[in-house]
Amino acid sequence: MTTALAAIGDYYALSKPRIIALLLITTAASMAMAARGVPPLRLLFWTLLGGALASASAGAFNCVWDADIDRVMKRTQSRPIPQGRISIRNATIYAALTGAASFILLYALVNPLAAWLSLLGLVYYVVVYTMWLKRTTPLNIVIGGAAGALPPLVGWAAVTHTVGAPALGLFALIFLWTPPHFWSLALMTETEYGKANIPMLPNVCGQERTKREIVYYSIVLVAASLALYPLHVMGALYFGAAALLGAIFLLDALRTWRETGGKVQARELFRYSLLYLALMCAAMVVDRIIS
Repeated sequence: MTTALAAIGDYYALSKPRIIALLLITTAASMAMAARGVPPLRLLFWTLLGGALASASAGAFNCVWDADIDRVMKRTQSRPIPQGRISIRNATIYAALTGAASFILLYALVNPLAAWLSLLGLVYYVVVYTMWLKRTTPLNIVIGGAAGALPPLVGWAAVTHTVGAPALGLFALIFLWTPPHFWSLALMTETEYGKANIPMLPNVCGQERTKREIVYYSIVLVAASLALYPLHVMGALYFGAAALLGAIFLLDALRTWRETGGKVQARELFRYSLLYLALMCAAMVVDRIIS
């Protein structure tokens, strides 16, 4: 029994559950926006389960492909594959099965559009980001961010069988949010990426350039978030929340830029970026419900 529980725990870790949780938040938010309230619970359950399986598949494929990197980086050395608790073969089978299960479930119990959009996100993350961009360019996060921005489209499609403007707005926000979020993490683990020969912006272009880029992307992110109001995609309540949350994001980005010799502000920005995305999703949902 203990061995079985340990194995379950290892496959759970292989799935990268923290990323799954973040993606499901954006999926559920998009579904609530599309339904202007709580979507049908059966539809919500199957969509989130399908999304969780797709994310688990992507995470497992990533761990398989990056096994050599994970053995080098201190942050990832405790993962199941580097520790020898799961073999490359078994991890690949698990990734393939969860990916196939996700597509079949979404296609049969949600709708084909949601299934194909989810599969697109999975393939983009594994092939375009993990297998190609991650090891070849410091813009890996910028281009690869589209994979993590697709779940809102899946959620909207699950409810409406189409892709709507609010979902596209959330897609754009997540796409622009991804670089400052991950670059703040990269600032904290710069030497680790360098040891693994991963061309993240800090170890290729330096901390100063990375901090400037964080500020630039943060400005674009906040501007884009506010633009959803005059474009009549979102309402006044959302605009007020976006302005307040965006001002805090910009302040943290500027503090990160001004900090010298430390990583405290980068850590604060990384933590706040997670809260920012969750609260922006909540603001969008509430705005859609009451407007």
